[in-house]
Amino acid sequence: MTTGLVLGRFIPPHLGHQYLIDFAQNYVDDLLLVVGTRPTDEIDGELRVAWIKEMAPRAHVIRVNDENPEETDPRYWQIWEQTLRAALPYIPDFIFASEDYGWKLAKLLGMEYIPVNHPRTLVPISATRLRSNPLQYWQYIPPVVRPHYVKRVCIYGPESTGKSTLTIDLARHFQTVFVEEYARGLLDFKNGRCDDLEDIARIAHGHRASTQALARQANRVLFCDTDLLTTTVWSNALFGTCPSWLYEAADAMNYDLYLVTDIDVPWVDDNQRFFSDQRQEFLDRCLQALEQRNRPYIMISGSWDARFAKAIRAVEGLLQA
Repeated sequence: MTTGLVLGRFIPPHLGHQYLIDFAQNYVDDLLLVVGTRPTDEIDGELRVAWIKEMAPRAHVIRVNDENPEETDPRYWQIWEQTLRAALPYIPDFIFASEDYGWKLAKLLGMEYIPVNHPRTLVPISATRLRSNPLQYWQYIPPVVRPHYVKRVCIYGPESTGKSTLTIDLARHFQTVFVEEYARGLLDFKNGRCDDLEDIARIAHGHRASTQALARQANRVLFCDTDLLTTTVWSNALFGTCPSWLYEAADAMNYDLYLVTDIDVPWVDDNQRFFSDQRQEFLDRCLQALEQRNRPYIMISGSWDARFAKAIRAVEGLLQA
């Protein structure tokens, strides 16, 4: 039975790391994978460990929290040898890397070094380059890491103001995916009725789950037809109250931009629309919820073509910022 070692800080993990991990897992029977973390790291260590565990489900992932010095310190190699001997359950047969440190660590720990594409011609990316502009190098971000960097845009506002159509059109324009309004699909099975706070809870949980799932499939930006903040507004409008947990859940879901659809379009009735005579009041409630939380928004009004053009400009500005 052969054993191997891969180690890194993975800030963030990218598809070059994925290639290295997969190479190692296909080379040996058992792989140890060390994730080095520090409290001052740009990305939380626990989150990176979770990412790596998903990227390498057959590996034994080990988190190392030691505040080891930089390579310029004369004790650097001695300290790292001590750290690894203490952290590893055994000394593996092989160490895999795409950098020169592999030779040194192999010698110190008595392993054989297996170099893996040092020129990085197969997956031409580095964590430093990826951090500098994640959206530019999106194709090198693993799906599990994409939610950390994806831009989220919520299409938000009163009923019958074109939110669903605008969401679909924007997703098509920017060649990405979108989150549909979960409430509509759920209430279709109930003839459009939202009967009680249990329905509100189902809507909130469903919308959050859909958003989290589709963030992995998004191409730089994810468009969401409403959000949990919308659900709090509806809960208060329909039942005069809103559960405290829903406010907390809504506050925890952050969006980079809200596109608020104005009421200057004709009302179209269907079996899931309630407040045809209270559109301004509902819009005021929506805006108040945003402003209380200092969330960035842009009003989208005018003709359908004007709305679409203004929304595109707003999203382009977000992606170029």
